[in-house]
Amino acid sequence: MSPRDVVITGIGLVSSLGEGNEVHWQRMTTASPSPVIDSERFAPFTVHPLPAIDWNLQIAKRGDQRQMETWQRLGTYVAGLALDDAGIKTDESLCATMDMIVAAGGGERDQEVDEAILAASLETNDRRLLLNQKLMTDLRPTLFLAQLSNLLAGNISIVHKVTGSSRTFMGEEGAGVAAVETAAARIRSGQSTHALVGAAFQTEHPDMLLAHVLGRHLQRGPWQPVWDRDPAQGGGLVTGSGGAFLVLESREHAEKRGARIYAWIEDILSDRVRRADGGLETRLREMAAKLSGKNGKRLAVSAASGAHEATAAEKKALEDRFALRGLTSLTGHLKEAQFPFAVAMAALAVKHRKAYPPFDGSEAAFPDEPRSVLATAVGSEHFEGMALVSAA
Repeated sequence: MSPRDVVITGIGLVSSLGEGNEVHWQRMTTASPSPVIDSERFAPFTVHPLPAIDWNLQIAKRGDQRQMETWQRLGTYVAGLALDDAGIKTDESLCATMDMIVAAGGGERDQEVDEAILAASLETNDRRLLLNQKLMTDLRPTLFLAQLSNLLAGNISIVHKVTGSSRTFMGEEGAGVAAVETAAARIRSGQSTHALVGAAFQTEHPDMLLAHVLGRHLQRGPWQPVWDRDPAQGGGLVTGSGGAFLVLESREHAEKRGARIYAWIEDILSDRVRRADGGLETRLREMAAKLSGKNGKRLAVSAASGAHEATAAEKKALEDRFALRGLTSLTGHLKEAQFPFAVAMAALAVKHRKAYPPFDGSEAAFPDEPRSVLATAVGSEHFEGMALVSAA
């Protein structure tokens, strides 16, 4: 043990399964865990929708709520859950010195304005003039400001008074891995004593699905578990709305303030390997061996995206030595929040000393008590990350 060990002292979770750690633990440890899905609103695509949320519980001022988009409200709300869970939210001195690292994409667009511009463009050949007119009338400066990825961190600072250093990473699964990895590295080096790290994603908006549709990433047809999606039905991704934030501290800092410790993050590895010719499978096997050794079978919480090649490579690389649990089968693909969510669920399994049951028929049972759990996130196109989460 070291005073600078990175420990998890707070967890905030929201997904289609519900809100909070206890709800997710109960839903994921039932005999046959089942997802919550919506196959109607965005047919032929399925999404994992947000549950009903009372935003007032974590964002007291209605004015703050009104100026945020749903993904910003969601991230700010989940960050508040993590701060509450860690016993930090009401401690002004701890919040004022707390570092924050957020993984975020762009904001939601104004759908009505986009549709009006596209409709008008069909009636004129002078589209430069049209765009100039729309810039002066419909496209407000605040519309562009609402797209900024670092507004999530800004809103968390305003609402929860987390005012230490702040940085934001972009880049889907890779951003989530980099956020947790950077926070842990800063704590280990002594540059930080406590940090708030995480992400949120709101998929229930047409523009959030559009890029995936254009890239042919989304899965069509009936819902299937993440390991079993049919390539004939599309790209394999079934997206979800949700968020995950963690409070990370040095062991010394957590123990001094008498904090409850969920688990210890022993190490984190990341890479951007060339995936052709089996490169991804080989690298994933190497990373897992370096983190967890070669003795005995372990539990792994996988945030596999569902993208066919990447997900198949991960399963092939890990299933011989790990009992895989495809988190995405239950929550959907949460983009930047994938890795923080996987780390959180690994920590809950370690804290409860109980393994998750198989999430679908292809996953192997794990009867042992999990003293360490591997959390993984393999990007649909690039970036790979793993963390070994162990009993504190």
